[in-house]
Amino acid sequence: MDRFNDYIDAHLKKYPAALWRKNESMRDHTSFRIGGMAPVMFFPQSEGEVIHLMETAVSLGIKPIVIGKGTNLLVYDGELSSPVIQTVSGLNRIDIYEDGTVKCECGALLVSAAVSAMKAGLTGLEFAHGIPGSMGGAVLMNAGAYGGEMKDIVTSVRVVCNDGVIREFSCEESDFSYRHSRFSDAGDIILSAKMKLDRGNPIEIKKRMEELSLRRRESQPLNMPSAGSTFKRPAGGYAAALIDQAGLKGYSIGGAQVSEKHAGFVVNKGGATFDDVCRLIEHIQKVVYAESGIELKPEIKIIK
Repeated sequence: MDRFNDYIDAHLKKYPAALWRKNESMRDHTSFRIGGMAPVMFFPQSEGEVIHLMETAVSLGIKPIVIGKGTNLLVYDGELSSPVIQTVSGLNRIDIYEDGTVKCECGALLVSAAVSAMKAGLTGLEFAHGIPGSMGGAVLMNAGAYGGEMKDIVTSVRVVCNDGVIREFSCEESDFSYRHSRFSDAGDIILSAKMKLDRGNPIEIKKRMEELSLRRRESQPLNMPSAGSTFKRPAGGYAAALIDQAGLKGYSIGGAQVSEKHAGFVVNKGGATFDDVCRLIEHIQKVVYAESGIELKPEIKIIK
């Protein structure tokens, strides 16, 4: 904990008004409503503050955990061994330019970005309207839905790398693939992203967003805590169909359950623990592999 105190002191020396809390419950920052205590959580209000947090972490040999809205996370429910940087409280600026470029800070919500684009008469971001996460997480995992993905619209990504150096990567350099990018495993912090959208009719754009929102409400268990789609889509099929065919819809371990509405979602039906969800994920993988020979890989990020 001495290193964490040094981390706090060094950051406050440069940013005396910084927002931070000790012993912050991660369950309050994840859509799964699961997670133990972070020894310290910072809530940076500017890009400069994030950069300083990263530079200081590098100098102290600390590897912070960076989260946005926490909608794709399963977090260990014991005490974490790393400080946490939460971006959505302050880094949520959205700028729209005349040429159709939209620049979003990492903590900007996808829903807000999609609505801002719609109001500006820009099309291409409708698919993201119902995705509950932040821009940083969406870029990191190349989030997508209903035929659209971040790689289709992102033109550049600005990051502070795990060595403390600021870099900007083009779409091609970002190495986007299905639910993955070069940032997924690098330990870099995404600061912002630029997207290029096309001109469109705001009325038609809004109608499309409403149609997609209705499809989500009708098919997904949005009323229960979860981290969205639990597994990546396997080649030649869909995880939900494979899980359903294996007879696992509604199957529970402790407080974790395969959603009765959409088998691709593991939900917290009440009091689920980290271990409950992990055991259920492992059971689903084992049964589906035995039934189909297909190995399901988690889409959610597990922090322990």
